[in-house]
Amino acid sequence: MTDQNREPLPDNLILRHQDEVMREPSACGYRYRLLSEGDQDVAAWAHAVDIDGARPHYHKRTTELYYVLAGNGRVVLDGEEREVRPGTMIHIPPGVVHGAIGRMRVLVIGIPHIDDSDVFYPSPPAGESS
Repeated sequence: MTDQNREPLPDNLILRHQDEVMREPSACGYRYRLLSEGDQDVAAWAHAVDIDGARPHYHKRTTELYYVLAGNGRVVLDGEEREVRPGTMIHIPPGVVHGAIGRMRVLVIGIPHIDDSDVFYPSPPAGESS
């Protein structure tokens, strides 16, 4: 039986394919909002993110979980670089300045949610321009 011939899912269940959502720019590269704005009663938001370097930033409210799906590189956590590869999980609490070096695909889970109004960029050190 194909999905087209099945009964619709109950309102409290979501099944979404990446090719059903738009690719859009984000603080880390490009994202696909798999669970996000407009979804009701979800415990967290989930985005597939194609990272090609990510400018250091932080969140005041959101905890992020990064799970590396593909690619290699390094994450920068409060100025300290750490290697990542497929299968790496990173827990990033609010207030931790984080960025990335390299190209990778990451599943990003935001708790309670990933909100563009909760993205902040640290000021560059005195004497440096942004």
